[in-house]
Amino acid sequence: MDELSRTFDSGDGLLAYRDAGAGRPLVLLHAGFVDSTMFDAQLPVLARRYRVIAPDTRGHGESANATRPFRQTDDLAALLRHLDLGPAVLIGVSMGAMIAVDTALEHPDLVRALVVSGRAIGEPEYREPWSKELDATQARAIAHGDIDTWLTAFVQWAAGPYRSLDEIDATMVSRIRQMAARTLAKHAASETDHHIPVAAVAARASTIAVPVLAADGAFDSPDLIATVDRLLAAVPGSRREIIAGAGHFPNMEQPAAYNRIIEDFVGGLR
Repeated sequence: MDELSRTFDSGDGLLAYRDAGAGRPLVLLHAGFVDSTMFDAQLPVLARRYRVIAPDTRGHGESANATRPFRQTDDLAALLRHLDLGPAVLIGVSMGAMIAVDTALEHPDLVRALVVSGRAIGEPEYREPWSKELDATQARAIAHGDIDTWLTAFVQWAAGPYRSLDEIDATMVSRIRQMAARTLAKHAASETDHHIPVAAVAARASTIAVPVLAADGAFDSPDLIATVDRLLAAVPGSRREIIAGAGHFPNMEQPAAYNRIIEDFVGGLR
């Protein structure tokens, strides 16, 4: 695979992305606190047939931190216009799924279709006791500067509420911890959060006029999956595939099944 790691000047620092293959553009959008390397099992497979772009979202991976207000969707749109690409199939996991939905609303000319996993519209309501406690654990860990506890809780989100960390692949656990630790190291607790969310996503979701597929892990948290349910209810003709043996990061945990779902979906687009 001829994969190139590149950067472009966003006007507020350099944003990094990986660029591989040729053909219809696919954009892989990573989860929060990790980076584009979470798609290492997707790039070489998808790049056989498509041009695959995998950016590091601002403040993650090799991309610069923000020094002024920004929206993640606008960063993505700037990258696609810089590359003269679009409409592209946006494929997002967790935070990346939310960026994909935002972009379909804010920059519809750049979007051909959406694939979302684990998140979609709005913040989780944390109705499940497991989700409430895990969220509280992370908040306490950050307040006390206990990074190791925070990282363990973060990986537990990837496992989901039905399994312990001992029940998922140790190599994947290590990779997730390493990515999240790198992201945390880029930031200070006292820094300003310059990120601006897109407004009224839930109210506008029914205007999304491209094919939508949810590829969710069977072991993911119901509180997180509920945010995907909102998208599927809003967009006529959208559908879901459940990936057995996977939690919140199905592309990492069951890459063969995830890749097949993506290739089947993209191959069926006109």
